[in-house]
Amino acid sequence: MANPLLEVRDLDVAYGDSQALWGVSIDVPEGAIVALVGANGAGKSTLLKAISGLLRPRRGRIVFRGRAIGGAAPQDIVAAGLCHVPEGRGLFTNMTVLENLELGAYPAHVRARMRASLERAFALFPRLNERQQQKAGLLSGGEQQMLAIGRAIMAHPSLLVLDEPSMGLSPLVVKGMFDLVRTLNEQGVTILLVEQNVQQALQIADQAFVLQTGRVVMQGPGRDLLADPAIREAYIGSVGH
Repeated sequence: MANPLLEVRDLDVAYGDSQALWGVSIDVPEGAIVALVGANGAGKSTLLKAISGLLRPRRGRIVFRGRAIGGAAPQDIVAAGLCHVPEGRGLFTNMTVLENLELGAYPAHVRARMRASLERAFALFPRLNERQQQKAGLLSGGEQQMLAIGRAIMAHPSLLVLDEPSMGLSPLVVKGMFDLVRTLNEQGVTILLVEQNVQQALQIADQAFVLQTGRVVMQGPGRDLLADPAIREAYIGSVGH
């Protein structure tokens, strides 16, 4: 079997003396959508921050495209093809839509393709094309999420890491967000997704991992986990019944 695009093994991460992840191991196969689900405080965002270089692991390995990246600088991880859209989006709110997108083409090897990259982003997000000169802080929540993802894809990532992309969005906009994730995946982008909307996430995920108090407690195909009564009771409740 081919090596996964991303491999995390026995990862421990702590904030000072407070340990947040305990021996976490996940694989993200190339071309897949992989979901991380669990309650608030389970360690999902911590895992994403360790993968993207924002936190240094205490122990364990993170391997991307066969190269160890645990503890590497975030900009080097982006240049290697792994882009993280954080919870809260992290936009430059006083800069225009166009300026935010241009900043996404940070890695040297993609700057030469800026025009083609912008055309791709505007094809995916026509709303952003209409608002190129508008300040990012004046966009709606859904438009800001589009911009955050658009900025990430300007770097031509092979792995896109999304942290709570549907948070704070209306149900109609949420549906569009999940459709977008599928579209990006069909275009060849591997997706690692943390999502509060467990039902939607498991419906589109090829593989999923359940985190509980910093440990992986269950894993399997997304639809198998969605059908599991314990998962439904713990994370979905009456949704979808």
